[in-house]
Amino acid sequence: MGVGLLGAFVWQARQARGAGSPAAAAGSVTTQDYGTRAEGRVATYPGAQASVGTDVSGTVARVLVHERDRVRRGQVLVELVAAEQRAELREARARITEAEADLRLSQNQVARWQTLRDSDLASQDRLDQAVRDRDAAQARLDLAVATAQRLLAVLEKMRVVSPIDGVVITRSVEPGQPLAAGDPLITVVDLGRTRIEAEVDEYDVGRIRLGASVRVTAEGFAGQTWRGRVEEIPDAVVARRLKPEDPGRPSDTRVLLVKIALLEPTPLKLSQRMELEIESR
Repeated sequence: MGVGLLGAFVWQARQARGAGSPAAAAGSVTTQDYGTRAEGRVATYPGAQASVGTDVSGTVARVLVHERDRVRRGQVLVELVAAEQRAELREARARITEAEADLRLSQNQVARWQTLRDSDLASQDRLDQAVRDRDAAQARLDLAVATAQRLLAVLEKMRVVSPIDGVVITRSVEPGQPLAAGDPLITVVDLGRTRIEAEVDEYDVGRIRLGASVRVTAEGFAGQTWRGRVEEIPDAVVARRLKPEDPGRPSDTRVLLVKIALLEPTPLKLSQRMELEIESR
């Protein structure tokens, strides 16, 4: 029995020496520092997502797109009822024509009274009155032109166009629906310009570097991984947006929103949550 106990002590001592050996220590560091773990979501690059609305109130006349439709920059997405504005524009253009005729007549009158004044056949007061009439006619013309330009601008806003090339991911309006100025109508996203926003805990900030390799996994895609690269490290930490999946991780920790470029096509969806392992320093 004494020999057995002695053998057990020798075995435990060897195990302890092995655990403290350089090789074992190196193996432990490799496992521990293989990557900084973080959670993130698929996001768009700046300018690759647009929530389209209108600056005017009105009623939807037509919605020309559906969700998942591809659209081009400048393509009309929604049209608002604009019969009243078009009628006002026709009136303004009629006033322009009338004001132009009045101005021509006033200009001729000024020329005629100027000739008579030069020949001392008319008073200066009469010439001054003709000049005032001409200036008033010019002001009426300017006002009519400005009114028409304003109505044209309003009519332009009654046709909501896409500011970018992309895909319609949300459609929030239907024909006949009343709108208030600023209401969101359509969301367009360029799905070819997506990346990952990784929420790196603030105490791991010192381990992140530009260009570091990233391994991406997501629920629903068992056994699949995708490659990424750290392309942007912000200068400030922010409040956590994603609730940690691990209940042992604090939810009130501030995080660094590290931007990850995807190096290969993925089936991941916009705003989908995923797990990341970022190569450490």
